[in-house]
Amino acid sequence: MLDRQNILKAAADRGFDLCGVVPCRHLAENEARFRNWLSCGYQSSLGYLERNTEKRFDPRLLVESARTAVVCAVAYKNRASGGYAPECRTKVASYAAACDYHTTLRGMLHGLLEELRGANPDLRGRVFVDTAPLAEKQLAVEAGLGWIGRQSLLVTPQYGTFVVLGELLLDQEADSYDTPFAGSRCGTCRRCIEACPTGAILPDRMIDTGRCIACHTIERQPDTPIGLNGWIFGCDTCQNACPWNDRTPQHRNPSFDPLFDPRSMDAAAWRELNEEAFAERFGRTPLMRSGLQRILKNIDDGGPEQP
Repeated sequence: MLDRQNILKAAADRGFDLCGVVPCRHLAENEARFRNWLSCGYQSSLGYLERNTEKRFDPRLLVESARTAVVCAVAYKNRASGGYAPECRTKVASYAAACDYHTTLRGMLHGLLEELRGANPDLRGRVFVDTAPLAEKQLAVEAGLGWIGRQSLLVTPQYGTFVVLGELLLDQEADSYDTPFAGSRCGTCRRCIEACPTGAILPDRMIDTGRCIACHTIERQPDTPIGLNGWIFGCDTCQNACPWNDRTPQHRNPSFDPLFDPRSMDAAAWRELNEEAFAERFGRTPLMRSGLQRILKNIDDGGPEQP
């Protein structure tokens, strides 16, 4: 049997800012909401979301022997998380200024898994970081880390929305589990809805990805063009509007130190790059997912740079 306190201590020692331990079960209510979202077509170009819905909301189907989910979070807020000048036409989501969090979190989670195996050699488990059908934000709620805000992001009391998530699915039960986060602390606030320049934030914590700037700048582009409002990779607009982010601390894990300052690069600086220079400077960041040509296209689609 897993020792919950040992898991929490080991996660903190590995550099995670938050950690919770939950039993694996079927999240039936969330599955029903997700299926309704799909039926409305709000997934737009993200066709992969239509697959493996049953597994997404029942970790026991994703990993047959799964009994316990360990949900970990790292805060990544940095200088660029505070937003950009209104006239900026080359905005980059602040998480993308650091090393690709998929790589960083996977390394941290594998280290955590090996440490837990040291105390329990029979333990088996798998690492997940945003690349498998797993309802990780809802698992984070179940683990007591926070609630789902109106912008559909996890909001944590300590670090706001500027967190990234990773999970371990383990084949043993724990001696105790965390209590799910109760309710929402958004109150009557609608700042994220009012701030979204394309109206992508819908009622009932839903997102229309066909109108989401992050989807248009990173994912397979939806059919209907939208204004990018100066964003060339991702979008932090709803996060910058959230009052829970106003007084949250800067990140403390050095693995999330920015590798560049996106506020220092205007359109001319991006256009001066060739493929080799781009790879050398941004090869460890999430920007490689889009590539230089996609970023340059986003600059052009975002409109002329303001004087």
